Amino acid sequence: MKKAFISFALMLVALGAQAKDIKTLVVTTNPQMHCASCENKIKGNLRFEKGIKTIETNVKEQRVTITYDADKTSSEALFKAFEKIGYQVAPVEVKDEKQQKVPQKKNK
Repeated sequence: MKKAFISFALMLVALGAQAKDIKTLVVTTNPQMHCASCENKIKGNLRFEKGIKTIETNVKEQRVTITYDADKTSSEALFKAFEKIGYQVAPVEVKDEKQQKVPQKKNK
């Protein structure tokens, strides 16, 4: 009985992990990041957005890579989050498990 319960619990955990729609958004910022303070500002403010899994910044390549749960947030919501902290962003590429490219953000 104990083995059956453990097997059932593991199966439920495995199914739950597969159900998430995890996506990656790669953007460049304007103004450009030029120091550790810029990186910390971005990481410190975006980490509070719903659905964010990881935030990686690279000053040398001028890129911010965000992994997020698409069931909880969207790339548009992330663009707005950047605007709140004083950055405009341009997508470099957006990937999901199928490595699909998504059109760039429309200018208003």
